[in-house]
Amino acid sequence: MNTRRSMVNRAVTLAMTSGLLVSAHGFAQEAEQVEAKENEKSFEQIIVTSQKRVQSISDVPLAVSVLRGDQIDAAFANNVENLQALVPSVSFRKGTTTRNSALTVRGIGTISFSIAAEPSVATVVDGVVMGRSGQAFADLYDVNRIEVLRGPQGTLFGKNASAGVVNITTKDPSQDLTGSLSTEFYQDNEYRLKGTVSGGLTDELSASLTVFQGKFDGYIDNVYNNEKVNGYDREGARAVVLYEPSDDLSVKFISEFYRANDDCCADLEGLPSGRNPDSSAAPDSNGIVDGVADIDLEQRRIDHDFESRTIDDHSAFSVQVDKTIGDFTYTSITAQRSWENIEYREGDFTSIAGDSNEPVFGAPFLLHDVGPQEWSQFSQEFRVASNMSGPFNFLAGVFYWNMDSERNFTRDASCQNNAGQLDQALTFYAENNLSGDALATALSDLDAYADSLGVSCNANDIVSATAYMSTEFNNWAVFGDGTYDITEDMRLIFGLRYTDDEVSYTHRRVNNDEYGRRGVGVRPATEDTDARGSVSETNLSGRVGIQVDIADHQMIYGTYSQGYKGPGFNVYYNFNPANDGRTIGAETSDAFELGYKYAGRDLLLNLAVFTTDIEGFQANNFDCSDGTCITRLTNAGDVTTQGVEVDLMWNATDNLTLYGGAAYTKAEIDKFNCPVEVAAGSCTDRSGLDVPFSPDLKFSLSAEYLMETQSGFDVFYNASYIYTDEQYSDLPGNTGGFNPASLLPAYNMLNASVGLSFKDDAFRVSLIAKNLLDDSYATTYSGDNFRYQIPRDADRYFGVAFKAQF
Repeated sequence: MNTRRSMVNRAVTLAMTSGLLVSAHGFAQEAEQVEAKENEKSFEQIIVTSQKRVQSISDVPLAVSVLRGDQIDAAFANNVENLQALVPSVSFRKGTTTRNSALTVRGIGTISFSIAAEPSVATVVDGVVMGRSGQAFADLYDVNRIEVLRGPQGTLFGKNASAGVVNITTKDPSQDLTGSLSTEFYQDNEYRLKGTVSGGLTDELSASLTVFQGKFDGYIDNVYNNEKVNGYDREGARAVVLYEPSDDLSVKFISEFYRANDDCCADLEGLPSGRNPDSSAAPDSNGIVDGVADIDLEQRRIDHDFESRTIDDHSAFSVQVDKTIGDFTYTSITAQRSWENIEYREGDFTSIAGDSNEPVFGAPFLLHDVGPQEWSQFSQEFRVASNMSGPFNFLAGVFYWNMDSERNFTRDASCQNNAGQLDQALTFYAENNLSGDALATALSDLDAYADSLGVSCNANDIVSATAYMSTEFNNWAVFGDGTYDITEDMRLIFGLRYTDDEVSYTHRRVNNDEYGRRGVGVRPATEDTDARGSVSETNLSGRVGIQVDIADHQMIYGTYSQGYKGPGFNVYYNFNPANDGRTIGAETSDAFELGYKYAGRDLLLNLAVFTTDIEGFQANNFDCSDGTCITRLTNAGDVTTQGVEVDLMWNATDNLTLYGGAAYTKAEIDKFNCPVEVAAGSCTDRSGLDVPFSPDLKFSLSAEYLMETQSGFDVFYNASYIYTDEQYSDLPGNTGGFNPASLLPAYNMLNASVGLSFKDDAFRVSLIAKNLLDDSYATTYSGDNFRYQIPRDADRYFGVAFKAQF
């Protein structure tokens, strides 16, 4: 093998291997130095930092899947939605806005509209916990690696993490002057542009700046105005300054801003809604036949007169200080983040709603939403870690986190009088505006009173209400994790965490209609709210296990860990104090995991078997108590998730690397808590039924091949195949059965690219193919027996990318 081939192959080997099992949270400089040395070594000598300290890959008793920046670039995966396909244990629930989207790990996650609940899967960016997972669902434009740690992680990370952690680490600046410029162009007028410059300002100070811009017209046709939707217009920048005055001190400053204006994400009519059957956007579907939903997965049209749109503004600043004194390293991370999100939502999903002088629901109703929200969070973490030099090693920390959120949400909708609600509104109006004989006369003949006011309640009578909501979270914790070498080949694993949570909320909803009339999804003035509440709770959770080196480069481990996610409230637009004012209790879990790891020269294999029992599972539960079925965040019951996970890396030849993973997961309901409001006997047990967004089987296999030529360029081939099993998108209903519309079909995905590299990869041009099989799929069933989210990658499309670097 010539020298150039050897160096390239070793670099590819390291990138792919570290992508399977790498974590970095602190110790960034040390890890990068080790990684540089590992370019000359093979799999069994790879060093990782998945437990916030430098360790051999075969010493990490933890199930973690990670994608490095070069893997992300090679896959041309631009956001978390794209990347979740490559991590078999992860599923992504796409909402109509980033704030309503969510991740699940091993079938467990929290999907909620509430602003007073936290996710089961914690999202961390550069050591900073995100208050809402949607903050991290933006573009990936400066990423060093993304790590998915499965199972409870409270003894290692500052914030609650009952189901897992998605840890995103961005790139550090270099001392050498480097830079890159990359562009991507795709069909349907989509482009992305990124530029980076990095280098030393002095011997002790280095800095980097990355800027990004992307735009896409969209892939959905709105037949109402002949425009494309479900596109985006985004830009962002990240500046990093690294100060290293000595080998034992580093200070890192990160500043970031990001803005997105997306006409996304319109719900598609995958099953016939009956709202506008003559529209050219009506689906090609027979509806639900013999209990099976005939979903039109080729649907790419809508007929909407109100554009669904999301506007996001993020800003962030953090400071991380790492100081080594003697045998210990001390770390401080201080961070402030803000997020402004404005949601515009088409809620009637048709262009003919609200025009008829007929009462609903005989005529199509109008429903349009506008909901701005602001988040502001501050966090501080201190920790200390030993240097792994003796039989006893540990990491311990103190964490504080505060988040304030304010949201107002206005709904304009057709007046609703299908059950005589107009009489109720007029009675309320008369009692508040009349007295004496005038009041008596009005109440004696409400129809005449309505005529005298010129008041009706038809589809074209638009009423509205606005909800003003706020929440505050205060969380502090003390955590620690350690190991003790019982013998040279056996280690004891242990950890402990104490958590203190406080959650408070306010909710005030005001009917804006002069007469206080009810609308479709608009509560009347008689149901205006002015509520507040708070809850505090503490928790002590732990981790214990054992790790045994069974042979050279082979290890087995077994762990038991406890997870905890704090309490909350179901605070949303149509908040009902009687039902939603009740505290949602904490979600706790008990997780067992057995693992095997092998890291040889040309083969890396990781195997994990797990089972987790969750009590007080926080989920959207069906409530049909008032005649209209809605989902309400509650402690839905107890669930169990169990399964097997495999990660594989094989250096098949000097130029061919294969890597992949598979997860077989059974996430099922053990015990179901019927909603308090549901009448006795009308709610059945759901034991044994699936938890939403938990496909039984999911796997991926990728290959990268380097072909060297004698013509002044090399050729890089990359391909990946992903399979995702069918999965439900909702909990089963009160009768104990699933809505057939909520079953999302299985799908296959094949992506590929070929790149020509010139001058030792100083310049590369790549041809990109997405979804070569053209296998369409839906990521989410949104409700109403017809609404679905079908992503951009559900179509086959092509692109070209250019990258230059120095």
